[in-house]
Amino acid sequence: MTGGLSGASMLVCGGGSGIGRGVVDAYVAEGARITIIERSTEAAARVRRDHGSAVRLMVGDATDAATLTEAVDTAVSGFGGLDNVTCCVGVFDFYASLRDMSLSELAVAAEESWRANVLSALLAVSIAYPHLRRRRGSVTLTLSESAFHPVGGGVLYGSAKWALRGLVSHLARDLAPEVRVNGVAPGGTTGTNFGGLRALGQTETAGTVDGRDERIRANTLLGVLPTPSDHACAYVYLADTCKSRVLTGVVINTDGGKA
Repeated sequence: MTGGLSGASMLVCGGGSGIGRGVVDAYVAEGARITIIERSTEAAARVRRDHGSAVRLMVGDATDAATLTEAVDTAVSGFGGLDNVTCCVGVFDFYASLRDMSLSELAVAAEESWRANVLSALLAVSIAYPHLRRRRGSVTLTLSESAFHPVGGGVLYGSAKWALRGLVSHLARDLAPEVRVNGVAPGGTTGTNFGGLRALGQTETAGTVDGRDERIRANTLLGVLPTPSDHACAYVYLADTCKSRVLTGVVINTDGGKA
């Protein structure tokens, strides 16, 4: 199957599971060729098995500039250029409260959250920009309902996502007119399994939290339980220049509706 992204070269940071994997599946269905950074060897192997020559996999850390540089070079050399960078890397804080952290925990945990949720995106865009500029490409950042409402996470996760909301606006102005920058702000999503902050000893993953799906459904106006593929349609729209060439600095909220 091919569509509006036929032949496009995309870089997806964090494309092995959860929303990132849903985005990869949707991009491939639209005919794109994708370079993926994924930390999990097992998740990377599953993507390679399912999508074959349409993808190139790099197992590594998307907060590392050298890894990102290698991934961008791989996309450019393997697929002839770079049309879009999509950032889906993130780490949760499992609703941690400032009141429950010591000063030393706070300092280390805040840095960990910032590196994963914000710095990874800044680095990816900075490294990819010269190539995106040549193709008049685009950037799509992954925010959260936490970037608009004080829900869906704790103070560290929420503040990082608010920072990404600002980053969409500032990068859109900074990189115009050659590169468009937009975002998607998913609400709670089933089928995701992202982890917590090591600095706070959070060893659980989102998929193991009891009753999470029921709470997600109850907190949407539409009474829906979003899946990664529900969000992926917005990413496809924003990456497709024919459909969204006049959009930059825009965030699409795919959260099921919030009162």
